Amino acid sequence: MIKIGTRGSKLALWQANYFQDILTEQDIKSEIIVIKTKGDLAQNLSFDKIEEKGFFTKEIEEALLSEKIDIAVHSLKDLPTENSHGLVIAGLSDRANPCDTLLIQETAYDANKSFRLKDHCKVGTSSQRRKALLHHYRPDIELVDIRGNVPTRIQKLRDGHFDAIVLAQAGLDRIEADVSGLKVIPLNPKEYVSAPGQGVVAFQTRSSETEIRKTLAEITDKSLAETTNIERSILKLLEGGCHLPIGAFCQKDPLGNYHVWACYGEDWRSPLNFVQYSSNTKFELAETVVNQLKSKIDNSPS
Repeated sequence: MIKIGTRGSKLALWQANYFQDILTEQDIKSEIIVIKTKGDLAQNLSFDKIEEKGFFTKEIEEALLSEKIDIAVHSLKDLPTENSHGLVIAGLSDRANPCDTLLIQETAYDANKSFRLKDHCKVGTSSQRRKALLHHYRPDIELVDIRGNVPTRIQKLRDGHFDAIVLAQAGLDRIEADVSGLKVIPLNPKEYVSAPGQGVVAFQTRSSETEIRKTLAEITDKSLAETTNIERSILKLLEGGCHLPIGAFCQKDPLGNYHVWACYGEDWRSPLNFVQYSSNTKFELAETVVNQLKSKIDNSPS
């Protein structure tokens, strides 16, 4: 019996059940174990106020290391780029829609404005990246921290705490979120650059579990593993987590060329720098993108 560890939100449970279905198709029995993380408990803090990395994953990783569970299911974008000692990301789901989406109250909607938002709207997000991108494109917007799972955030929007909120489209799709009565504006991940690994579910296990690792490798799209590794390498090289506004989105075309869109700023109020770079090899691709991002910061007016 494989023990699957997960957070308890509706989205996290969807991801765990999705993975359980994959195991069932391979005649592998499993059970789901819910684990609370610091990120779940510290609902009064925005992401940048919580000091250590991995605040949605640490307790689950500890359960893996103590063998209370066998496989942890995470949103890939929540996982630190440095593996905890003794643990590996052994498999990935297919990638869902990687874009962010604005949900807007009808009273704040303006079809003639950028992002379809009226002037000086109040937008809820606790992500440094999402704040930086909104601030870059619409500096008039008021940005306010918001916490809670996807349904909670949507309810806060409906209750009038915000004019709009930003959420990952993958999460909305996976839990079939009720967005009736709201304007739904998908944001192009090549312009409103997605978080590294956005839309992908990661399956983590102990490095010593060779049979489990083999099973997880067999269900993973190798091309997706390549592109998400490039995205996460950019994040790692920039030494970023939830504390810095960093976006990285990579696609591989049918000819085998890699196309990367990335953005980076020193904080969400600072100028945001963008790079689009294409290459026919992944060799030093992340390094090249990072060097270009850093050179733009170094050459920016003080």
